Amino acid sequence: MKYIGTFREGMHVSDVYLCKTKQIALTKAGKEYGSLILQDKTGVVDAKIWDLGSPGVGNFEALDYVYVDADVTVFQGTNQLNVKRIRRAEDVEYIPEDYLPVSAKSIDGMYDQLLEYIRSLKNKYLKELASSFFVEDKRFVKEFKAHSAAKSVHHGFVGGLLEHTLSVVQLCDFYAGHYPALNRDLLLTAAMFHDIGKTKELSEFPENDYTDAGQLLGHIMIGSQMVMSRIEKIPGFPQKLAAELVHCILSHHGELEYGSPKKPALLEALALSFADNTDAKMETMLEALKGAGDNKGWLGFNRFLDSNIRKTEG
Repeated sequence: MKYIGTFREGMHVSDVYLCKTKQIALTKAGKEYGSLILQDKTGVVDAKIWDLGSPGVGNFEALDYVYVDADVTVFQGTNQLNVKRIRRAEDVEYIPEDYLPVSAKSIDGMYDQLLEYIRSLKNKYLKELASSFFVEDKRFVKEFKAHSAAKSVHHGFVGGLLEHTLSVVQLCDFYAGHYPALNRDLLLTAAMFHDIGKTKELSEFPENDYTDAGQLLGHIMIGSQMVMSRIEKIPGFPQKLAAELVHCILSHHGELEYGSPKKPALLEALALSFADNTDAKMETMLEALKGAGDNKGWLGFNRFLDSNIRKTEG
């Protein structure tokens, strides 16, 4: 099989992919065309069906596995498929595991690293709270390890939520060592919990789309509710510490316009917002550069980074 991650301009592909999304749009001339997002375990690619009336275009829907006959082109610095023929694939033509994007890092290895950080916590209440989720709650652990951190922007793959969370924890641990005024236990616990609401905000793969709760509440509110509910089950958990932890979760996007109900009012909340933004932006750019393949030129304006981007020379 030709994986999306190996696509290069001029390549012809005839293979099966997961149709992540399907939309019918209009050209400037008013002609209908199909706009698709196709996926395999190495990534996603934009695909266009310019001639919907062609006899080679069969019936299929989003989340179907489709057999595609197409040419790889480049549009605004990114690979795109010009689809000639497409149909719903037969069950014997694909193995579902080939179509779920998965972290390039060991999921179990990252989980073990996260457990090491939990064991390093000195505050007994925070340690008990973290353990109640990441050690004792087997259902949560299974969901957390398999979940993505986003629908498409960054870490949108199996293990993505764990990879992003661990990276934020590691950055926060560095901050705590560099800035002694930071409460390391509070900061690292907040980092572990800052995105747990995404286990309820986004559905499982292969759909990986916003749930009703995700649309109505969002992961920040969901996550804070999950943490508060568990805190209430821990006898003697200090109310002020609980409020500080939840504040860090509520403010981790840094700005009100970015979805945080509160702006950081604690040193730890500020550090968490920086760590989260750093890892999200770095991964967004890394994924954009990877998706460009061998293209060394400017890749065009990236709306998530708010800039035109390209790879470094050399």
